[in-house]
Amino acid sequence: MVELQTDLPATAGPPRRPHRVGLVCDFVEENWPSMDLVADMLLQHLHDSHSRDFPVSRLRPPMRRHLGRLPFRPRAAYNADRLLNRFLDYPRWLRNQVPEFDLFHVIDHSYAQLVHDLPPGRTVVTCHDLDTFRCLLDPESEPRPRWFRSMTARILGGFKKAAHVITVSAATRDAIMRHRLLPSERVTVIPNGVHPSCSTLPDVRADAELARLLPPDSSNALWILNVGSTLNRKRLDVLLQVFAEIRACLPQVRLLRVGGPLTPSQSQLARDLEIQDALVQLPSLNRDVLAAAYRRAHVLLHTADAEGFGLPVIEAMACGCPVIASDIPVLREVGGTAAAYCPVGNIDAWRNAGLQLLRELSDAPAACQARRTSAIARAGHFSWSKNAQQTAQIYQQVISTFKVE
Repeated sequence: MVELQTDLPATAGPPRRPHRVGLVCDFVEENWPSMDLVADMLLQHLHDSHSRDFPVSRLRPPMRRHLGRLPFRPRAAYNADRLLNRFLDYPRWLRNQVPEFDLFHVIDHSYAQLVHDLPPGRTVVTCHDLDTFRCLLDPESEPRPRWFRSMTARILGGFKKAAHVITVSAATRDAIMRHRLLPSERVTVIPNGVHPSCSTLPDVRADAELARLLPPDSSNALWILNVGSTLNRKRLDVLLQVFAEIRACLPQVRLLRVGGPLTPSQSQLARDLEIQDALVQLPSLNRDVLAAAYRRAHVLLHTADAEGFGLPVIEAMACGCPVIASDIPVLREVGGTAAAYCPVGNIDAWRNAGLQLLRELSDAPAACQARRTSAIARAGHFSWSKNAQQTAQIYQQVISTFKVE
């Protein structure tokens, strides 16, 4: 028989009950790997280390098919379905969840329209960048039709109603302050972490799967890696031109692109540069195989001209892969002194930096090892466990401002 403790102070009240948290996630059908990763990591680490105070559940309805089955213009029908689900179906479904939770956390700021259907004083939003709001904040650089601006205004309105906003970088926080979207006391920087698959340790199964995906004649190639979407801000035009210049000097160099096929204009550029035979394109990979790609690569080129964080930078570093990144504040914030930087769009600078690094492999192995050691150490500063701990502190801060019945 277990004996109950009876010597508690007379003033002790009932034990504090945990505060139920709903993680409001992107539709799985959106296929947005970075947003899915953030949600998965936060869910796991909150569950493992903070469930006593904040039991957490994933909130995400299935995407309904409204127009996607129609035979005409399937892409347009799919995009229409996305809008209908984001602005009609998801809010209606989410309203029914409100009584079950004490606190809500919208993982992706581009879903902040959902804050209108949640208790805003009990809702946290993670902001990854301000791209979603560019047509309102900088309409000259991104002109959009009125209906699109109205839709974006509703997302921004929900964003501004949130009790607290977490940004993944100081650069994103500074942008919020610069546009006066929120007061500083309602914004906190909590960096992303490194997935546990990203390490220098070999993974026999994942390494073998990557080898299967690569051309059989490429075992002795020097690999340049690029990971991410094909959005314009990723500047894959720069990537392709730099690769063509490096290959003219080092014919054994190959380019591995992970994150889906190039757009038609990017594919045309690759044809014009005559690099198709040295270009390998892979879709988004599972985490273990992606880590194998980082380990296999000799350098990661991250050519984006705008980012909210830049996950591939620290993931590559954690795997011992040297990084050359665009010289923009957020990537310097993430990469620190462990990465090399080039001015955005400066093809000559990127070519020279890439050639120097690749030639170090044979000409200066000590310098190459020093880069690797520095990269691994830098990546060690980014932890999903620390991210969850700091997020739980924000939850406690928000909860302290209201009374849960």
